Amino acid sequence: MSDDTPRVALVTGGSRGIGRACVLRLAADGYDVGFCYQSNEDAARLLEKEAGELGARVRAVRADVSDGASVRAMLAEVNDELGVPETLVTAAGITKDNPLLMMPDDDWHRVIDVNLNGVYNICRAAVFEMMKRRRGSIVNISSVAGVYGNATQTNYSASKAGIIGFSRALAKEVGRYGIRANVVAPGFIDTDMTSVLSDKVKDNAVKSIPLGRLGTADEVADLVGYLASDRAAYITGAVFQIDGGITI
Repeated sequence: MSDDTPRVALVTGGSRGIGRACVLRLAADGYDVGFCYQSNEDAARLLEKEAGELGARVRAVRADVSDGASVRAMLAEVNDELGVPETLVTAAGITKDNPLLMMPDDDWHRVIDVNLNGVYNICRAAVFEMMKRRRGSIVNISSVAGVYGNATQTNYSASKAGIIGFSRALAKEVGRYGIRANVVAPGFIDTDMTSVLSDKVKDNAVKSIPLGRLGTADEVADLVGYLASDRAAYITGAVFQIDGGITI
């Protein structure tokens, strides 16, 4: 790749929370950015505008990451509009919490389909072109729940633990092609996903965090941006917890 070739990144779940912050971080870092969103078109178009104001070419595409055909169509659209991504960030994720004995089967399968199968679908679709170019960085967003488990989140914890195993195996497969695969595992981050928690739950969480506060999506995005960059050229198969010390 020549120095003047635009660098392209692709972010799943890009219209909100951590994914949104990653789109803006990568755009500020000089990438052209494609991202997918599930349903909120207004938020996606606003993000297109904000990232574009940072100098990036940006393309938002509606896609369901749990559906392989939808993911492949989204990737083809990004390829046509921006070019082949060399950086992939998988931030799409949902929660459907319940104690195991009260968990509907559909809630188990939907969380696994979006969080884990979604990572498989986009990595499976994107990695071949990276291998051909012998260059690429994949950053998969997991969670500290996937490292340590979390009560009432067997589905979520399983999906996020699966991302870690998937990423480590993938790092071993594709390292010889110049491709890196790493994991970011956030703790309590101030996003719309945590905004639905009660004040009592959030207060108790803050008390258990040595740094005494929730993290921000921008802080996670800064770590993602570093792992995507050439500054992290000798890092692969690693899991980076960004959790304020909650798991110490």
